[in-house]
Amino acid sequence: MKTDFKFSNLLGTVYRKGNLVFTPDGTCLISPVGNRVTVFDLVHNTSYTLPFSHRTNIARLALSPRGNLLLTVDENGRAILTNFHRRIAIHHFTFKNPVSTLAFSPSGRHFAVGVGRRLQIWHTPSTPGADSNGELEFAPFVLHRDLAGHFDTIQSVEWSSDSRFLLTASKDLTARVWSLDPEDGFEPTTLAGHRQGVKAAYFSADQETIYTVSQDGALFQWQYVRKIDRDTMEEDEDSEARWRIVKKDFFMQNDAKVNCAAFHAKSNLLVVGFSNGLFGLYELPDFNNIHMLSVSQSNIDNVTVNMSGEWLAFGSSKMGQLLVWEWQSESYILKQQGHLDSMNALVYSPDGQKIITTSDDGKIKVWDVKSGFCIVTFTEHTSGVTACEFSKRGNVLFTSSLDGSVRAWDMIRYRNFRTFTAPSRLSFSSLAVDPSGEVVCAGSVDSFDVHIWSVQTGQLLDQLSGHEGPVVSMAFSADGSHLVSGSWDHTVRIWNIFGRSQISEPLPLMSDVLSVAFRPDGKQIAASTLDGQLSFWIVETTTQEGIIDGRRDVSGGRKISDRRTAANSAGTKSFNKIVYSADGSCLLAGGNSKYICLYDVGTGSLLKKFTVSVNTSLDGTQEVLNSRDMTEAGPRGLIDETGEASDLEDRIDRTLPGVKRGDAAARTTRPEVRVTGVAFSPAGRSFCAASTEGLLVYSLDTQFVFDPFDLDIDITPSTILATLDAAKKASASSTPDEESSFLKALVMAFRLNEASLIRAVYEGIPHTDIPHVVRSLPTVYIPRLLRFVANFAEETPHLEFNLLWIESLLSIHGRYLKDNTGTFATELRAVQRVVEDIQDNIKRMTERNLYELDYLLAKPVLAGKKPANGVVKIVDESAPVANGVDEHMDDADGADDGEGDWIGLE
Repeated sequence: MKTDFKFSNLLGTVYRKGNLVFTPDGTCLISPVGNRVTVFDLVHNTSYTLPFSHRTNIARLALSPRGNLLLTVDENGRAILTNFHRRIAIHHFTFKNPVSTLAFSPSGRHFAVGVGRRLQIWHTPSTPGADSNGELEFAPFVLHRDLAGHFDTIQSVEWSSDSRFLLTASKDLTARVWSLDPEDGFEPTTLAGHRQGVKAAYFSADQETIYTVSQDGALFQWQYVRKIDRDTMEEDEDSEARWRIVKKDFFMQNDAKVNCAAFHAKSNLLVVGFSNGLFGLYELPDFNNIHMLSVSQSNIDNVTVNMSGEWLAFGSSKMGQLLVWEWQSESYILKQQGHLDSMNALVYSPDGQKIITTSDDGKIKVWDVKSGFCIVTFTEHTSGVTACEFSKRGNVLFTSSLDGSVRAWDMIRYRNFRTFTAPSRLSFSSLAVDPSGEVVCAGSVDSFDVHIWSVQTGQLLDQLSGHEGPVVSMAFSADGSHLVSGSWDHTVRIWNIFGRSQISEPLPLMSDVLSVAFRPDGKQIAASTLDGQLSFWIVETTTQEGIIDGRRDVSGGRKISDRRTAANSAGTKSFNKIVYSADGSCLLAGGNSKYICLYDVGTGSLLKKFTVSVNTSLDGTQEVLNSRDMTEAGPRGLIDETGEASDLEDRIDRTLPGVKRGDAAARTTRPEVRVTGVAFSPAGRSFCAASTEGLLVYSLDTQFVFDPFDLDIDITPSTILATLDAAKKASASSTPDEESSFLKALVMAFRLNEASLIRAVYEGIPHTDIPHVVRSLPTVYIPRLLRFVANFAEETPHLEFNLLWIESLLSIHGRYLKDNTGTFATELRAVQRVVEDIQDNIKRMTERNLYELDYLLAKPVLAGKKPANGVVKIVDESAPVANGVDEHMDDADGADDGEGDWIGLE
C-alpha cells in the first residue's frame, strides 16, 4: 500500500477570523481559515486550500491588483508572500508587531500596512529587470515610508484611484489623509469629529469626497471647501479651503455597533455590517437605504464587495459562516457554515464522493469531496451526535446521539425516515450497522448493554448483556457474522447476534478500551486502549496475535499550562479512533494529539506520522517548554496584558466557571488540537481526519480525488478494448471515422481511469492520427492527458511517440493552457521536467557517441583469416573509391579476398 499521503484540502471550516478578499475577476473568494487560506471558486462551485500554513491564525490578507501575489499576515505580524496562481510560498517576512490592516495600491507598485498606530508603505515585490550580468534581481520587501501621526490602532487603510494618496481610519476617533510621496502644497490632513473610533474611510470615485464611518453608526461626508458664511450661506472667500464636514448621516441601529464596512466607488454603494447580524446597503451620497437584511445570528466580522459591485461577501467568526449575496437578484451565491462545536465522528460514503461529519452541536453535515462544500445539514437531533455509519449500499445513514435516539436517514431524499429509542432514556455513544442494513446496534455510557433494533420495523430486538462498563465502540465484520464491542471495563467482546447463543467470552486488556475495528476480511480485530496500546486478535481462535506500543508515537504537543515538555506529558498518550485500510495491511490511528499515525499491521512498525497542525494558537502544538512564557501568575498566554487599553466589550468576562466547550459565552481557555475521527476512502487513495482545525483530507492524488466522468454500465475494460480494435481496423481500411473511434476509446479509458487501459489505448493510437485525436479532445480531459503523458514518458522507451503527443497538445491547445496557467501549473511543470530530461539524456548520449566514433575511425580494427603469406595487409583509409565500389570490401560474389572484415563499424 502506498503511504505518500499529502495534505489535499480542508473542509468543515469556511471562515475563522480576518478579512475576505475577492480576486480581480470577482469569481473567487479568498477566506482565512485558521492558519490556512481557502479559495472558493463561485463560478465552478469548487474550493481548495493553499498548501502553506502560518504558525498562528491569519489576521489579514491582501491580493495584488493583477491577482498574482497574495500577502497573508498572522496574529504575530509574520507574513508569507505567495504566488497565488502557482500556489507557491515565495518569501517569509516579519513586521515585528501585529498588523491591523493591509491593502495593495491600485497600480500594484506599493502596499500599505497598518502596524499598530504607524502606517508603513512598502514596495511590492517584483522583478524590475535584468542587471548587467543578465540575472533577474528580486527585492522581496523594501520599505518606502514609515509614517506616524495616529494615537491608536489603525483600523482601515484605503488608496486613491491614482495611487497617490492614502486614507487611514483609527481608533483615536480620527481619519488622516497621507501622500505616497512628498508633494508640493500638500500636508497630511486630520479629519476629526467622530465620537467613537472610526471603522473605515473611503475616497469617492472622483476623489472629491471622503466618507468616514464610525463605530457608533455615524457617516460623515467630507469635501475640500471653504468655510460657509451663515448669513449668506455661501463660501467665504477670505477663509482657507480645507477638508470640512458637509453632511452627517446615521444608521440608527439602536445599541448595535458598526463592525465592518465596504465601499464600491464606481457604483457609490456602501455596505455596513452590524454587531446584531444585520447588514445595510446604502447608495451614496444621498444615503438611500437599498436593503436591510439579517444574515447571521451573531455579529458580522467582515464584509467585502467584488470588482463589479454585484456580489457581497460576509464572514461571521462566532458562527463560522461565510455568505456571498447578490444584492440585485436578492439571492445567495454561496451560503456555508461549519460546525459550531468540535466534530465527534466521520464516515465516507461507499462511493467515496461524500463525507459525513457529526458534532456536539447536534448537526450532521454532508460534504462533497470534489467541491469541498456542505450540501446538506440535518438538525433533527437535539443533542450532540456521537457516531455515524453507512449501510453497505450507501443509501441509508445511521447516527447515534446523546439525546437518546438512533436515527436512520434516507440519503436519496435527505430525510429522517426512522427513529430508534430504548425503553429508558439513554445517551448513545457508539454505533454499528449490519452490512445487510437490516440490523442496527448501539452502545451507551448510561447502560452497559448493547441494544439491537430492526431497521424494517424499528422495534428493539434484543439487549446484549455482559459488559460491566460503558460500551464506547462497536464494529461489524464484513460478512455480518460477528459484532465486536469495546468497553471501559477493560474487555473486548465478540458476539454472534444471529446465532442461537449470544454468550460471548471477554477478551481481557490492560486498560479501558477506546476504539475497536474489524479488518476488512473479518479475520482480525484491533483494539486501542487508554494506555496507548494497540492490540490485535484472531477472531476464530480468540487469541492475541500482536501488540503495538504507540505511547511514544502519539505523544506530541504540550498545553500552554503544562510545566513539562511534550515528551514527558502523560495526558495524550492514547488513540481515540482507529481504522483499517481498504486492503487491511495498514492501520490508521488518531487521538488527543497533533499526530496521526499509520502502522503496518504485519510488522507492527510505524510507517508515517502526519502532523495535523502547527498552529500555535491552539493548545497542544508546541513541543518544548519556553520558560519565558511562564510567570508567577501562570502562563503568559492566559493573562490579559492589554488591560484598560482594550475595548470594553473585549474586557467583559461572560464565561462560566470550569466550562471549556459547549457554552455560548466567550472562552478564556484556548482550543486544544486533537483528532476525534479518521476514515479511509473506499478506494484507499485518500483519508480524512476530523480535528480541531476542521476536516483534513490527505490524498495520494494531490490534484484531484478519483471522480470518473459520465461512468455508466457500458464503459468496461472489454468495451474499451473492443472500441480500440474497431478503430485500428477502421484505420487499416481508411474508414473516414477512424479519428473519432480512437478519440472515443481514449475518452472511455479516462472515464474508467484505469492506468493499464489508458496506456493500452495511448500506445494503440497511430502516430499519424495523434493531431486529429488531440484536436477533437474535450478540454476537460486535457489536464489528465498532460499528467499521463508526463508520468508515462519517464518509464517508456517510446521517445519520439511521447514527444509527438506533447507537441500536439501544446501547439493545438496552447492558447487554452496559457489562459488557465494557474489551473494547469502542476501538469505543465511535469511536462517541462520530462522534456528537459529527454533533452539532457540525448545530449549526453550524442556527446558520448561522438567520442566513440572518433576513436573507432582513428583506430580501425581488422579481424578474419590470416593471409597465406602471414602478412597482415594495412589498408589505406584515404584510398579512392573507384566506380562507386569500395575496393576494401568483399567481392560481389561473396568470396573472401583475404583482407578480413571490419569490426565495430556495422
